Amino acid sequence: MSRTLLGFDFGRNRIGIAVGQDVTCTVTPLLTLPGKNRKPDWAGISRLIDEWQPELLVVGLPLQIDGGEQDMSKAARRFGNQLKGRYNLPVDMVDERYSSLEANRLLREKQVLRVKKNRPQYNDHIAAQLILQSWMDTHAHGGLN
Repeated sequence: MSRTLLGFDFGRNRIGIAVGQDVTCTVTPLLTLPGKNRKPDWAGISRLIDEWQPELLVVGLPLQIDGGEQDMSKAARRFGNQLKGRYNLPVDMVDERYSSLEANRLLREKQVLRVKKNRPQYNDHIAAQLILQSWMDTHAHGGLN
């Protein structure tokens, strides 16, 4: 049976979100939600949860190069716990080291990196796609947690 998953690239100012399907292991970037006062846009997340009806949520865990935790690691874990508590869905954390760098590389390769007010477009939804794809590559054919 096919299951839908949502992947999150958590940030204090923005959260990138992607959707995936575990049978085909396909992942599509959805959007980047801006935060509100350095807090997640829970209304926006709720709309996506209602629309996609995921059975598992995957959150990127930002680790240091040596694998150690940092302040953002704790914030991402807190976000994962909040997702679990608010939506009563299982949450899995996945190492997201280098996902933003890889997302920027992919955007440059596809020549879709646009400049708005001298700033590059946000890549958080692409990073969420990479995070969820990483989870899929490791877990999907072996069975979901």
